[in-house]
This record gives sequence, structure tokens and C-alpha cells, in this order.
Amino acid sequence: MKNNGVPPKSILQIRSLSKHFEEGGQSRLVLDNVNLEIEAGEFFVLLGKSGSGKSTLLNLISGIDHADSGQIIIGETDIMRLNERQLTLFRRDQIGIVFQFFNLIPTLTVLENITLPGELRGESRRSAEKRGHALLERVGLGNRADTFPDKLSGGEQQRIAIARALAHEPALVLADEPTGNLDEDTGRNVLNLLLELTRDAGKTLVMATHNPEIVPLADRVCRIHEGKLVITMNTEPVVSGTQGFRP
Repeated sequence: MKNNGVPPKSILQIRSLSKHFEEGGQSRLVLDNVNLEIEAGEFFVLLGKSGSGKSTLLNLISGIDHADSGQIIIGETDIMRLNERQLTLFRRDQIGIVFQFFNLIPTLTVLENITLPGELRGESRRSAEKRGHALLERVGLGNRADTFPDKLSGGEQQRIAIARALAHEPALVLADEPTGNLDEDTGRNVLNLLLELTRDAGKTLVMATHNPEIVPLADRVCRIHEGKLVITMNTEPVVSGTQGFRP
């Protein structure tokens, strides 16, 4: 990352993190003493084959799952020291998540899906809806506010999911295979949009993927192999969303 001589500020620190699962009466180590530091505003990519632990690591960072040992420090908060209620509130306020399968609430309209995070934080409906309409315009779906998710294409649903993830202005955005359920062209458009919106807002984006095409767009890339993180490359950051996948 370019910092113009200013020391970089870490948004995420992972220290000695380990996680195992019990499968068929046997213990399988998924993450083994992982250490990682990510700067504010960075686009960091986790590469690895299916089952390598990419999604597990994102779930641990978000507090959806719990590690066996180690520390996960977001900003100045070690989330492993939080109880379930504190963790839920922290995730609601500080983390945005984009899932592979969208995870929109089918009984809510597009606008209601986007404004829900803000309203859960106590934001007024008027303020949440104003921000929601602005995000809908940014993702090119300004005329679909009153539509229900099942009336949208996969690409449209993922654009709504991106808007929802950014609606409460989180410090950290996590994306788990956000283009994995989309065709190639739609996936490119969605990824470019995600990068544009997060970079314009100065947010940190951590993405898990098995798609090597994303590598040139990242500030840093690591590969998960046998429970370990291996930094594979450093690149000059993409300055804005105008640089991205090319058709």
C-alpha cells in the first residue's frame, strides 16, 4: 500500500490462530498457528482450493465461528474476548459480509434488505432509506427499491448484497467467493463494482476465492496450504474501480 510516508495502520491483526474440526471421530487441523496483519484500506485476497480453510478464516474473523486459540484484533478490539452478545453487536457495527449465495431476506424488499443493518443499529428509517437509495443508484438498481429478491437475477442480487454490506459503513468488509455463483461476465462486473465501492469508501476488503484472475487486482495475496498462510505476492494497489477485470 502507498502511504506517502505515513506509517500504515493495521485494521486486522491475527496472532497464533488455530482451528480444528472433528470429522468422523477424528480431529482435522484446518488453520495452524496463523499470523497475519492487514492494513486499513487494503484489498487482501485469500487463495486456496475448496476445503483449504478460506471460508473458515473469514468466519473466524467475523465471529461467526470460534477459534481454538489465538487472537483476532479488529481495530483495537480482540473479538475472542467478547461474549456472544458483544460479538453480535460488534459484527453489526464494524463488519460487512458479502456471501457467495447472497443471503438476502426474501420477505423484505431490496431497499428493506439494504436498510436493515442501519435500522438494527438504531438509525432512523429516514436516514437509512436515504443512504439505501444512494447505494441503489451506485449499484445501478435505483429503480428496484420495492422489488423482492426473487424477482432479481443472480448478478442483481449480489449487487444488492454488496450495497447491504456497505450500508452501515463498516470498518472491514469480508467477501466469501462473491462471484462463485455467477457466470463469468456477471462475476467480472460484480467484482469491479465491489472494488470500486470499497475503495471509494476507503474500506478494507478481505476476499476468499479460488479464482486466480483476481490476483492482479489485489494489494496482497496469500495462499492457504495445509493450514498455513503463505504470502505469494505484493502488487501496486488498484487506485480506483476504474481499473479492474477486462472483458
